[in-house]
Amino acid sequence: MNYGFSGYYRQHPSLHPTLDQILEGWTGEPKDTVYLLVNKYGLPNEASSRRIIWYNNGPWKRTIVHLDTVPHNTPTPHLDYLEQTIDYKVPVQFFDDLAQFDGSLYPDRTAGEAKAKCDQEAANFMALNLMNDIVTGKRTVEDARRAAVEIEKAFRLKGQSSPYTTGFLFPKQSHTADPDVASF
Repeated sequence: MNYGFSGYYRQHPSLHPTLDQILEGWTGEPKDTVYLLVNKYGLPNEASSRRIIWYNNGPWKRTIVHLDTVPHNTPTPHLDYLEQTIDYKVPVQFFDDLAQFDGSLYPDRTAGEAKAKCDQEAANFMALNLMNDIVTGKRTVEDARRAAVEIEKAFRLKGQSSPYTTGFLFPKQSHTADPDVASF
């Protein structure tokens, strides 16, 4: 599946040769996802042989498509390569719970960010929405894992979207960084 940059070639003829050259070395799902994201968000802000990056695209602070994939079996076998980041202050006491919920969910206390890494944007929305449910006490880890299975099953097998897969179900956060306290 190759979606191409057709409209972008005409609008930005000097930008496509480099991206095309980089993507010649890419294959499979990561390459297809780059084309999908270019068609949705426009040309990336950075491109290298191993990753393509957009900043402030749609609801995301940052989106990275990695050439290197990581096998992930929860809730169904897939490859993780699409990393998407938002500003979010995760209370420290929830870090262990979030690791139990999803190993591809990464809270970053110092930067004040939360990242989800999966194979589809819808799955990243879902992971971050369920993260918020855990942090706000709406769901336990076990309940969030069960919900992820049901939401993913409906999405992947039946093509049914959910509010959890189409956008954020919580307000955007800002000023979330926590540089901690100097000791000397």
